[in-house]
Formats: sequence, structure tokens, C-alpha cells
Amino acid sequence: MESIIIKRVSPNDINELQKISKQTFKETFSAGNTEENMIKYLDEVFSLDKLTSELNNINSEFYFAISDNNILGYLKLNLGQSQTELKDNKALEIERIYVLKDSHGKSAGQLLYEKALKTAKQLKVNYIWLGVWEENPRAISFYKKNGFVEFDKHIFVLVNDEQTDIMMKLQLEDK
Repeated sequence: MESIIIKRVSPNDINELQKISKQTFKETFSAGNTEENMIKYLDEVFSLDKLTSELNNINSEFYFAISDNNILGYLKLNLGQSQTELKDNKALEIERIYVLKDSHGKSAGQLLYEKALKTAKQLKVNYIWLGVWEENPRAISFYKKNGFVEFDKHIFVLVNDEQTDIMMKLQLEDK
């Protein structure tokens, strides 16, 4: 098995970040959404301007999973006010873990998750949380396997289509 390294994304990696972001989102969600909505969403959410802004945000971090100089997937973490919803200073949000379909089963997703867990422990947050589409059983199973439990639901809007995300959390320490 090839070794996979986890590397922090830098501003110089913006084009690669855009490419992997669009490709993995499209692979993951195209079957459940219209082509028109996918094109519009990919163009808006993964524009170079938006990704550059996110990458330059001191409360967000991006990481690539790389094997043999190929990017297999990526991770986006948010702290504090950069979190998409809860905005809890004692929490870390995993906003995105996406891995190319061809790389499923090669441990890239698990290694990215372990990077998130290590970061959360270094920051001494109380818990990690995320939202996952209710129609993505592979991801839900992955997070449950890693100890996450459901605690709420929220609406995710993909252009003009309201979808339900399951909110999940992993408690790191009890206060």
C-alpha cells in the first residue's frame, strides 16, 4: 500500500484546492442533484475568490491527503466564529472531508479525520461536530465508526434545493 501524507494547504496550492474541491463534491453529490444546481453550486462555492478567502481565514485550516504526488482528498476545519453554525469557541467543526472516489478504501479519509482529531486535542476543544447529508450513508457510517453521534438536524441549501443534514458530534472531554 502506498503511503499517504497529510499536508497543510498553502495559498500557493489554491488551484489544486479548487480542482479537488469541485471534483470530490461532484463525485459525491451529482447523483442526487440536478446538473444545473451542481454547476451553479460548484462555480459559486468553489470559486478561486471564495476559496482564497477561506484559506486566508485564521480560524480555518485546509489539509490535503497526498500519495505519490497525487492529491487524494482534503479536509477543512473551522474554529470559533468561522464555524458554519454552532460558533462554539470550545468546538471544532469538520466542514469538509472529501476523498476522490478512486481513492475510497485507501485510508485517506481516515487519515484526514485523524488530523482533525489531533488538531482538536491540541486546541483542547470539548468536541468536534459536523453536518452530513442524510442521503450519504457511507459518510454517516464512517463518522459513527469513529464515535460520532447524531444530535440535531439542519437544512443545507444547494442553490434552490433544501436538503437535510444530520448534525453529529464527538465529545472529547466532559466539562
